[in-house]
Amino acid sequence: MAAKKTTVPASSTFDKELFKRSVLYNVRTLYRKTMEEATPQQIFQAVAYAVKDQIVENWMETQKQYEKKDPKTVYYLSMEFLMGRALGNDLINMQAYQQVKEALEELGCDINMVEDQEPDAALGNGGLGRLAACFLDSLATLGYSAYGCGIRYRYGMFKQKIVDGFQVEVPDNWLVDGNPLELRRPEYAKEVKFGGYVSVHQDETGRSHFRQEGYQSVTAIPYDMPIVGYGNGIVNTLRIWDAQPVECFQLDSFDKGDYHKAVEQENLARNIVEVLYPNDNHYAGKELRLKQQYFFISASVQEAVAKYMRNHDDIKKFHEKVTFQLNDTHPTVAVAELMRILMDEYFLTWDEAWAVTTKTCAYTNHTIMSEALEKWPIELFSRLLPRIYQIVEEINRRFVLEIETKYPGNQEKIRKMAIIYDGQVKMAHLAIAAGYSVNGVARLHTEILKNQELRDFYEMMPEKFNNKTNGITQRRFLLHGNPLLAEWVTAHVGADWITDLPKIKKLAVYADDAKAQHEFLNIKYQNKVRLAEYILEHNGIEVDPRSIFDVQVKRLHEYKRQLLNILHIMYLYNELKENPEMDFYPRTFIFGAKAAAGYKNAKLTIKLINSVADVINNDESIHGKIKVVFIENYRVSNAEWIFAAADVSEQISTASKEASGTGNMKFMLNGAITLGTMDGANVEIVEEVGEDNAFIFGLTSDKVINYENNGGYDPMEIFNNDPDIRKVLMQLINGTYAADTELFRDLYNSLLNTLSTSKADTYFILKDFKPYANAQKEVEKAYRDEKGWARSAILNIAHSGKFTSDRTIQQYVDEIWHLDKVSLPKKRAPKKTAE
Repeated sequence: MAAKKTTVPASSTFDKELFKRSVLYNVRTLYRKTMEEATPQQIFQAVAYAVKDQIVENWMETQKQYEKKDPKTVYYLSMEFLMGRALGNDLINMQAYQQVKEALEELGCDINMVEDQEPDAALGNGGLGRLAACFLDSLATLGYSAYGCGIRYRYGMFKQKIVDGFQVEVPDNWLVDGNPLELRRPEYAKEVKFGGYVSVHQDETGRSHFRQEGYQSVTAIPYDMPIVGYGNGIVNTLRIWDAQPVECFQLDSFDKGDYHKAVEQENLARNIVEVLYPNDNHYAGKELRLKQQYFFISASVQEAVAKYMRNHDDIKKFHEKVTFQLNDTHPTVAVAELMRILMDEYFLTWDEAWAVTTKTCAYTNHTIMSEALEKWPIELFSRLLPRIYQIVEEINRRFVLEIETKYPGNQEKIRKMAIIYDGQVKMAHLAIAAGYSVNGVARLHTEILKNQELRDFYEMMPEKFNNKTNGITQRRFLLHGNPLLAEWVTAHVGADWITDLPKIKKLAVYADDAKAQHEFLNIKYQNKVRLAEYILEHNGIEVDPRSIFDVQVKRLHEYKRQLLNILHIMYLYNELKENPEMDFYPRTFIFGAKAAAGYKNAKLTIKLINSVADVINNDESIHGKIKVVFIENYRVSNAEWIFAAADVSEQISTASKEASGTGNMKFMLNGAITLGTMDGANVEIVEEVGEDNAFIFGLTSDKVINYENNGGYDPMEIFNNDPDIRKVLMQLINGTYAADTELFRDLYNSLLNTLSTSKADTYFILKDFKPYANAQKEVEKAYRDEKGWARSAILNIAHSGKFTSDRTIQQYVDEIWHLDKVSLPKKRAPKKTAE
């Protein structure tokens, strides 16, 4: 689909003619070619370098202003940054998209072709990483000094291929052509140490000094990616660390025939940055994950301290200029690493170092699932990080004394709250004990943390706990991802929504306007045509853009209940087969999801979706009334098209399990209507838009928690008494969707658990099945009312203002970080050259 004119005001400082000359120069000097001879990838590289040339000027000016004004800086520490493609987003935020589009047309190129050459940066996987990316965008747009800190993964988590319906993981070699929008910064390299032992010696004052010896080490090399703020010239930095051997190649070992030892250092470094979330179903995988976490945290904290000391002389005031935000438990080792640096390198006492650390570190909890709160075996942790373990052990000793003082004789409190217990180091407990702030990411999630999962901590230190409901950046997910709708919104309410999303509420007055409804539905249809063309090209499946596009795209986990969705599709198909003449509005069910490589039931669910799709899509007797599509390798770049095209937003997690969700917000912003449970941020979405403009079903979080704590739910009772559900479940094991009747046996057993004493249907799929089916009937009924549907969709867009990451970040700034805004001096527009 040809790019539409964007609604971004044109930059007065972007020099189009200089840009064109730069592109031509880059093509010639990088590849010894003309534009006509260059490949699409070469043209992308030339364009990206030309854009970076213009970004770098602002990047340098931003750093100059930060050095001059010395604002407090937040370091957002995260294992993931799911950035998506950078070029288009950078151009949007530079307000240069239209000018670059025109310049490329004058050079004989289509901007869509150029953007499509850029691979998605494989630095993240799910909502955790995408939230981090949105936050960086908002921090730059709002004018706050910030660094994102993570790992420069060479292959990401994996690139998903679907082979015979099964997920197959292949390396995501996103760096095969290099990344033109990054800068290598070897001058800030840091040494990171693993293993060995800790020696202790005393100085003349009797103070003990600790030194790690006999260790292996790697060199962390930072690569900086620019984070361009919208329309303000601010360029912040995403700093991702690559690992290199301290000593590349040991020739003497090679000459002696010890080939493994010759490359030992190289292998250690390479393994650390190879993939995101290596499978930790085995000991080596656990060890590698811990190495990764310490690697990027040690490098980031070392550099944060060094940067502070380049301009300040009192390390005890570090917290006045620096704050670390721990994005979930993965970066929690930052607590002990900062303590190590302060004590071992700057010689602070324990109390002095602890005073600084506990005013520097803040923790965001992203999960209610207790198994996702990281725990490390003591043996592994102490062997790999001997000095860090000593510090954690002392933090734990002192924290247990605090618990005993507060709750004398209460061993149960110690069992529940200790940082080290039962042979494990509990990272969430460390983050809470050391952090000055602990936040959840949606109001319901935060309340569950306070009343359930982290109740003991909340009772002991309630002042630390707060909520920061997640948000998304409208600049990527509407302005860039859905230019047709963005232009329409701006035509009706002006462009202020781009940096002040609550202004979009003015759209509500058009919800009942027949002309506006018609225009909106036409835009939605064009976006559905665009996605239908993508599906035909990539899946070979023809779908009808006039059908209901019912979409569930997110990480695949049992609590997110993709299984409920596909079982319901099987149920609808059964109804159609039994009643061929029934009145049925055509549906296209669209899935996109990656399952963790070691997660058997999640991968089996993907196979089930594809097996059901094969049967239904090839059954001519139903005349295409149902189509099922699984979009391979779901990622940010295809997500933008999916959100723009969706009619129905599937947010059907088991109530109380989803911390927030942000896909729900992206769908809402693009005019899709939520079909979901009262879970995560769905609760707040319904509050904003009203129950009449969403389809809500299922158990409440209170009822789920009650069943989990007190029992009383038997899925076999539903199986025995509901013939429709029984038929669907039997089709899992009777050959309807697989010649091998045992293929989906594990999914069947997870729902009924006829072979085990453990709980069946942990996520209440059968309990919520009929309420879900009834809600789906309401969706069909509502969709038939074209004007009513358009009205609800427009109201969803109009009430999405709360869910911008700009609001979330401003709350972090006001209530946790206390940063100061920085602005750049106004630039003069380039002089126009004579024709």
